Amino acid sequence: MDFIDYYKLLELERSASQADIKKAYRKLARKYHPDLNPDDKEAQIKFQQINEAHEVLSDPEKRKKYDEYGKDWKHADQFEEARRQQQAAGGFGGGFGGGFQGGGQQSYSGNFEDDTFSDFFEQMFGGRARAQGANRGAHFKGQDFNAELQLRLSEIYKDQKQTLTVNGKSIRLTIPAGVENGQTIKIKGHGGPGVQGGPKGDLFITFQVLNDTNFRREKEHLYATERIALTTAILGGEITVKTFDGEVKLKVKPATENGSKVKLKGKGFPKYKQKDQYGDLYITYQVDIPKNLTEEQKELFQKLKNTGL
Repeated sequence: MDFIDYYKLLELERSASQADIKKAYRKLARKYHPDLNPDDKEAQIKFQQINEAHEVLSDPEKRKKYDEYGKDWKHADQFEEARRQQQAAGGFGGGFGGGFQGGGQQSYSGNFEDDTFSDFFEQMFGGRARAQGANRGAHFKGQDFNAELQLRLSEIYKDQKQTLTVNGKSIRLTIPAGVENGQTIKIKGHGGPGVQGGPKGDLFITFQVLNDTNFRREKEHLYATERIALTTAILGGEITVKTFDGEVKLKVKPATENGSKVKLKGKGFPKYKQKDQYGDLYITYQVDIPKNLTEEQKELFQKLKNTGL
């Protein structure tokens, strides 16, 4: 896997502040967003890489590891653990241990390649570490990738198929109905290549669900406001309301007050990965007060008023 310099990708210096990182990310994410570049695969790849860079550099702990270990920052804890074990076993000389803790470590930053990884490991830990690695599983998992996918609420009422392009490779997946805004799913084995024959990393996709409907969603339940005429509110009647899967007839009880709520069972949103299971739709009535009454209508209301209504 080619090394991606996250700082260069975001057009930043290594001394960039968190505010600089956030500003650069927003600028580039807007520029390369898939909605603005629907048929540009290069822009889609760039957008995914920008998200990946921001995810690492905006996290102080991840950024520290990235600055020290480059593209192999995910294995920093394993490096440090092996180093501690070797030090405990007396494998390091005093001079090497001190040099590694100081500026000498930076000479490795961001420069790892898959074919030089073992050389670096051996320089650090010697033959004992290599023997320990064989027994303790020195085959490291590849880097995980992170991506964001925008969907419309109207699109996820049913399962849908999508094709994503990650690092130039097309991945076909089925997105289950009812996926949540901000929800992250894992696609196993679609991350970076493993190190020293280790397994591939995973791909994590976070969904951003944009509401393009008049419904308000809370998990599997939906909420909507329905306007009804004053006469219908007083005398009752039948109205037609829209649901996600079509229109339904709804009876309004006489003397219905403004703000009254009714529940339509099973007319909400699909429950995630629960086949044929749906939430409920809650309707709030908003009674319309008539305007621009004719003289005849005003007289009728006056008569009603005179009756003490």
